[in-house]
Amino acid sequence: MLLAALGGFVAIAAIALLASNFHAALMLGSFGASCVLVFGFPDAPFSQPRNVVIGHTLSSFVGLLCLTLFGPHWWAVALAVSLAIAAMMLTRTVHPPAGSNPVIIFLAMPQWDFLLFPTLSGALVLATIGLLYNRVLRGHAYPKYW
Repeated sequence: MLLAALGGFVAIAAIALLASNFHAALMLGSFGASCVLVFGFPDAPFSQPRNVVIGHTLSSFVGLLCLTLFGPHWWAVALAVSLAIAAMMLTRTVHPPAGSNPVIIFLAMPQWDFLLFPTLSGALVLATIGLLYNRVLRGHAYPKYW
């Protein structure tokens, strides 16, 4: 339990520190929930690096696309979440925290660069720290698959 908590601290601290040093947005609210999976349940399929990176990126892409095409309507955010779920399932990259990315996008109303900063860059940092942390400090065979 303490090792999982420490892993979450290290990952979010690293993302926040990088964001501060590079003056770039790297933080996404759903990354906290990603830490629960990556550090608390590293053997789960949802916790694998492929799911973290592609799940977050794909869900943000769908959210941005729906926001761009349909505007900030109640039904558009619902459509975005449902399409993100379907896209993650279709690509076998389901990462439950990423399902909230379209909601975050509809609340924040960001531009398309949101896909790279914070989504892709932050997910890559999180997955890399998860990989190193689980292999080196915890001695787990992580990831279970790519």
